[in-house]
Amino acid sequence: MSDALSIGAASKSSGVSAKMIRHYESIGLLPLAERSNGNYRLYGPQDVHNLRFIHRARSLGFPLETIRELLALCRNRQRSSSQVKKLALTHVATLEAKIAEMQEMAAALKHLAQNCHGDERPDCPILEGLASDSAARCH
Repeated sequence: MSDALSIGAASKSSGVSAKMIRHYESIGLLPLAERSNGNYRLYGPQDVHNLRFIHRARSLGFPLETIRELLALCRNRQRSSSQVKKLALTHVATLEAKIAEMQEMAAALKHLAQNCHGDERPDCPILEGLASDSAARCH
């Protein structure tokens, strides 16, 4: 492989840490790298492309199993774009559900904080609110 890169160079070029590159290989997300005579990993242009693809997909919050599916679809020229769109929209729905859950958490915390005097008194509606669903009391 004449245009091969070391793991460090592949990492720098793709934005994926060397540790994560080794992890992706270990779980089969990336094929095992070719090896040099000195047993160093060697990465070609397609490997770097796949690493960039994984990096971008991770930055969009896709789980590894979905990235595995997306990579397979990317390699399959017989794919239909509807398969890819379905994966993307499923992920959007998951993200939107998480956003709604986080907004509910933020609203609950805001409500608790608004009821807290934030002064020198030991009374704390925030701690009381956190302990209200458990058997523990804040004493």
